[in-house]
Amino acid sequence: MSENWLFDVLQAVGVFFLNPLFLLILLVAVALGYMRVKRERKDFNIRKLPGLTELRRLVADSWLHALILSVLLSGIGFVVDAGWIVMFSAIMLVVLVSFYYQWGSPIYTTAIAFFGLYAWQEFGGTFTYRGWSLQDVDLFGQLSVTIPVIAGLFLIAEGALIRKSSVRYASPHLEKTSRGLRAAVFKVKKIWLLPVILLVPGDMISAYVPYWPQFTLGAVSFSFVPVPVLIGFSQIARKRFPDQIFPKLGMSVSWTGVAVAVLGLGALYEPFIGWGALVLGVLLRSVLTMAVAVQERSGGYAALPSAKGVVIAGVLPGSPAEKLGLLPGEVIRAVNGIQVANDKELYDAIQVNAAHCRLQVADRNGEVRLMQQVLYRHDHYQLGLLLVR
Repeated sequence: MSENWLFDVLQAVGVFFLNPLFLLILLVAVALGYMRVKRERKDFNIRKLPGLTELRRLVADSWLHALILSVLLSGIGFVVDAGWIVMFSAIMLVVLVSFYYQWGSPIYTTAIAFFGLYAWQEFGGTFTYRGWSLQDVDLFGQLSVTIPVIAGLFLIAEGALIRKSSVRYASPHLEKTSRGLRAAVFKVKKIWLLPVILLVPGDMISAYVPYWPQFTLGAVSFSFVPVPVLIGFSQIARKRFPDQIFPKLGMSVSWTGVAVAVLGLGALYEPFIGWGALVLGVLLRSVLTMAVAVQERSGGYAALPSAKGVVIAGVLPGSPAEKLGLLPGEVIRAVNGIQVANDKELYDAIQVNAAHCRLQVADRNGEVRLMQQVLYRHDHYQLGLLLVR
């Protein structure tokens, strides 16, 4: 008995960890890190974050959101259809391999899966697989409430992740301007994985794994199904800096999620309100993406080369530059009393008095401040600055 129980537990764990979508998300996270490092080294001869950062932070940034969503959705009793989960996963898979994460928001994948099921019902005829029937899916019943609310909650989580993590992962690279100069732009291309538990009627898993958690309500049994939920995000900051854009964008995304979830509850009275909530969520999220993109393409660059000193494009975490509080877009005018105009002059000036390195720095508003940092042996080679050059 104990051996059978252990085997079933391992098999149940494999349901999630051997999910093709989960495994592909891991591979893509590694690929994103590799491409980022390659681009940063091409422009700055050094990378800002280790190449495996995307993989390491894949769940580390989002596990709490996934836990809250799982407890909330299962505790309230929001039930989803097994066919919707399959279509939802398939759409996430397409988004994942496309690498086009401007449209990686969960509002798109949840809505497309919902309306895709409707189109399949209308134009695809009948379909049955292992007890699941396409014609039994009631998109005008409970699903018209459940899917919009889930989509809204996913949007709230997406907004929180954008606020919390996108500034940290903004990757600087150099872009040629219309005047032939090289300016710094900041790109975030990130995916998060939320291992969410969803409630599904029937024995979708327990039929194959007897010890998988389930419960019975009346004549209907329900299974807890682990689903790897993908959230993709991609945005470029040119005109402004990441810390000026992404926290506000994240807040707007979260409020959009609140609106979708609240409006979705209106489907308790009229199913088409839930349908409208999904459409509204797609439109608002698209507007947010396009509005930021248009704003950042218009006007100039926030981090252009300056004749008054060396412009900072990025700061390495844990470096002396970070300890000094230096930020992208600030201009180092002088080091140890010596005016500097390029990176070579900067590092030569540091070596004049590394033990008490003094910097004259102009912030983003042009206000000048003096800073001092002790640099130990060889630290002048590892100041931790990525410079516009």
